[in-house]
Amino acid sequence: MTPLAVAALALVNERPMHPYEMYQLLLDRREDRMIKVRPGSLYHTVERLHAAKLLEVTGTTREGNRPERTTYAMTEAGREALTARIRELLSRPVREYPHFPVALDEAHNLPPEQAAADLTAYADALDEEIVEIAAVLDGVRERDLAEAYWIGGDYLLSTTTFQRDWIRTLITRIESKELTWQPPQH
Repeated sequence: MTPLAVAALALVNERPMHPYEMYQLLLDRREDRMIKVRPGSLYHTVERLHAAKLLEVTGTTREGNRPERTTYAMTEAGREALTARIRELLSRPVREYPHFPVALDEAHNLPPEQAAADLTAYADALDEEIVEIAAVLDGVRERDLAEAYWIGGDYLLSTTTFQRDWIRTLITRIESKELTWQPPQH
């Protein structure tokens, strides 16, 4: 089950809703920072969950000239699949293949000054993300939403801050020549 499927099931577990409402809630809650969310992929995911009998149709409405909106509710099988997948994700790491570690492993192919400059740009972008995540979390705290609903955001803030700090240390090591930089052998 993809992260988007988990998010869709979790939303419908709160209350029945249609995919457009799910999409808006994911954006409002800034879950697009953790899950790749696109309307088309969300609609396709909801259709797959419905075909797998994890969601059921509870109604269809139309407002004016807008397209019909089908509302979905959670089935018992959906609830079981959601909890099983959450437990699986919480209990053991999933091997992911992010691009950044590959770039780090191959950074020695650049002159050290260029690598340090590029890493500085990356760390600066992380600074912006940290400010944005912190602002979202401040807004959630102001609304008095229980912490259990936003611990993923707190995790994201902590890991992003750690990553930024690690990169800044790496930049210092490159610039001070503490890190030996071996150019590629031709």
